[in-house]
Amino acid sequence: MSTLRWTSAILVSMGPLVALVGPAPAQTTASSVSSVLQERIQPAAVTAFQLQRYLTKRIPKLSSPSSPGQWEAEERELRDHIFKDIVFHGWPREWAEESPHFEETGVIETGKGYRLRKFRYEIVPGFESTAILYEPETISGRAPAILNLIGHEVAGNAVEYEQKRCINFAKRGILALSLAWPGFGELAQPENSHDYGAHLDLVGSNALGFFYLTMRRGLDYLASLPQADPSRLGVTGLSGGGWQTTMLGALDQRVAVSVEVAGVGSLESNLAQPLDADEIEENASDLTRGEDYPLFVSMRAPRPTLLIHNAEDDCCFRADLVKPYIYDRVQPYFRLFKKQDELAWHENRDPGTHNYQLDNREQAYSFFSKHFGLPVEPNEIPSDDEIRSPQELSVPLPPKNLTIAGLARKLAGQIRHPPIPVGGGHIPWMQSQRELLKSVVRYTPVSVENPWRMANSKHLGFESLSYRFDFSNGLSATGVWLKAISAPVDGPITIVLSDEGYTATAEMVSEHINRSEQVLALDLLFNGAMVAEEPDRADWEMLAATTGDRPLGLEAAQLLAVANWLRTGTGPSNIAIETEGIRNQVISLVAAAVEPTAFPRLESHHGMESLRYLLDKPVPYRSAPDLFCLDLYKYFDLDQLAMIAAPTEIKRLESAAGLVP
Repeated sequence: MSTLRWTSAILVSMGPLVALVGPAPAQTTASSVSSVLQERIQPAAVTAFQLQRYLTKRIPKLSSPSSPGQWEAEERELRDHIFKDIVFHGWPREWAEESPHFEETGVIETGKGYRLRKFRYEIVPGFESTAILYEPETISGRAPAILNLIGHEVAGNAVEYEQKRCINFAKRGILALSLAWPGFGELAQPENSHDYGAHLDLVGSNALGFFYLTMRRGLDYLASLPQADPSRLGVTGLSGGGWQTTMLGALDQRVAVSVEVAGVGSLESNLAQPLDADEIEENASDLTRGEDYPLFVSMRAPRPTLLIHNAEDDCCFRADLVKPYIYDRVQPYFRLFKKQDELAWHENRDPGTHNYQLDNREQAYSFFSKHFGLPVEPNEIPSDDEIRSPQELSVPLPPKNLTIAGLARKLAGQIRHPPIPVGGGHIPWMQSQRELLKSVVRYTPVSVENPWRMANSKHLGFESLSYRFDFSNGLSATGVWLKAISAPVDGPITIVLSDEGYTATAEMVSEHINRSEQVLALDLLFNGAMVAEEPDRADWEMLAATTGDRPLGLEAAQLLAVANWLRTGTGPSNIAIETEGIRNQVISLVAAAVEPTAFPRLESHHGMESLRYLLDKPVPYRSAPDLFCLDLYKYFDLDQLAMIAAPTEIKRLESAAGLVP
């Protein structure tokens, strides 16, 4: 541990922070203060409840249009807004508008009334994916066509239920395109994990745009086929494929018929079961900021739409838990058009788990056939002996094919941060950059409404007070104040923060106590003891980002609020910050840049030199979810933030290399 430290202004008359006069200060050790820091102040369930209550206020209300014309006008505006401000935020316009590029790589003749055509296609320049077209051998006139979208299936296009469904569509005279999904099948490279969509956010391109282009390319291709009827295009999929079905069916009016299976709930149901929607694409930044999945379903009115959910789904979106939101609430929109029967619901009970098995497939066959004007034959045509291996269906991809993380690095390479002005021009530049930063991190100031005293100790020569800080927005943070019992009342104070939580700050805390200083070991929201009660803390951070907040902005606001609370009355005017790890390095730097007079000095251990480190390592999203803030690296790097934070003195000590898995 470096011996570089700083002192801040004195702290007096702070109520709980008033020192007691006693004998000469004892020399503490990390082990002697550790027991105080190990005590959890707030249960994780309380943090989860606070977040649930806070985000519940973001649940949008569905409008109540009085006529089909009014809703159609609202829907057009919504679609334009969603594309412009969310889906294609930061994406090159030419990528969003270009025609599909599909290259056939092979044909499999089955002799069973259909053939398979294998393709690779371009999602964006440098990134290719794969697809399988199940084509009827005989087509009279123009045939209906269905885009089949997979979810999180290791086997990709080769998954059994997908093959059976596509075979049955083809035998019914329907063109069926099975589309691969990055992260699975041939695209199962580690850096194609969907979490790397957050790295696209970091460089300024909303991750949703990539996933939307992935699925829309398939629809573009089907619509371009001369043997396809463009008025009879459909889309279906399970789980992640059901999510894709909902988004594409809502935003692309070419989708005449849609069958979603266990793919979406509502923000309300997701807040009750955060693990239902724990993927970057489902919780894309700003996606449910004013919108929600019930609204996306309503955008399909009056086009035929079947929602299938499973009674005892062992993954997500159980029927009884989502039906009131995505079906019952949407019915009035179809009723406007006197087409209430076009919105259909099916609850699967056999097997009732997360599936697109026989019962669900037969529901889909009947629904598509009915609305495509085909003979309704609900029973599945047996095809067990026609299922092919992943090797048979595989499509070779270019050896240097991009990954999602690689695409983020490619886009980052095009970023050019403007030089920092010199001379008198830097002051207005700093002011404008500060306002831009507030906008990027969605900074909203908060105040400490109640500093709850939760526990205390006085032994081994030091004293402590444990706090729960309740903020004006209904969220909270926790911290432990410590000092030597005999330390003078004018001892300086430092706030210490660690990516591992304040339980890991014992060594730093001990050093400050031994220098007769005061220290506040603090865990901000989403950090340490303030991780909510879920297996993965990122679920709540994603939910905050999708509803329009930025976790980074929430954390910076809490840090500034605690510092302001410390200054109340005749408290210190200067408060030092010491951090361990890359997350709290950036949180503190953003706070200092937002309020440049808040902290005279900021010292970071094991920090980064640049945000580019997040891309080059690459740092996994779930190890630092708050740092993957939409547009952050597009507009800022750490040197710019340090400049905006002036006159705060910024010191970075040990490198972050090797710290992050």
